[in-house]
Amino acid sequence: MAIKFQYNKTSLTELGKQLKIRQGALPTLQNKESALRLEVRKAKADSERLLVELEDALQRYDYLAALWNEFEPGLISITDVDLYTKKVAGVKTPALGEIHYELKPFNAFVKPAWYADGVAILKELSRLGIESEVYKEKARILDYNRRKTTQKVNLYEKVQIPGYQEAIRKIKRYMEDEENLSKASSKIVKKRHAEEEEASVL
Repeated sequence: MAIKFQYNKTSLTELGKQLKIRQGALPTLQNKESALRLEVRKAKADSERLLVELEDALQRYDYLAALWNEFEPGLISITDVDLYTKKVAGVKTPALGEIHYELKPFNAFVKPAWYADGVAILKELSRLGIESEVYKEKARILDYNRRKTTQKVNLYEKVQIPGYQEAIRKIKRYMEDEENLSKASSKIVKKRHAEEEEASVL
């Protein structure tokens, strides 16, 4: 990215301001990037942990497999999932609230005794699955923002800050050269005037 500038004091002042802004923002961006990287790791680990818990729960209830045939399909269904927004390192991420179920009425005297336990098991399994998906989405959002922050850090660190510093150096060098030339030319002019005055006196 080429930084546009002119060889004058106004441009030098403006470039100085821009450089200061970027140098001030860089540590904040680096901290944000580190925080996001850590949060991505945590969200992925939570998602994987919940999937393992789900697998364990499914294996734990495997012995009930034959009984599930007696279970009435559609007895319990999810009607709504409450999600709320939680800010993590300045990024809005989803968080799981309450899961709303609809339970169709059943006669506890006619149905098997384990029906109530079956409902509780299904609630637990669905919660694990949904919570794992929420953490997976959270990790995806955080990772996307981490990548964008990394790009900005690299842009500031490797392109803009060195670019502004180089532009400022060029302007200062140019202005110094101009000043030196001006001084040299004024000395030459003074010397000529002095020589002309001496010649006119003679």
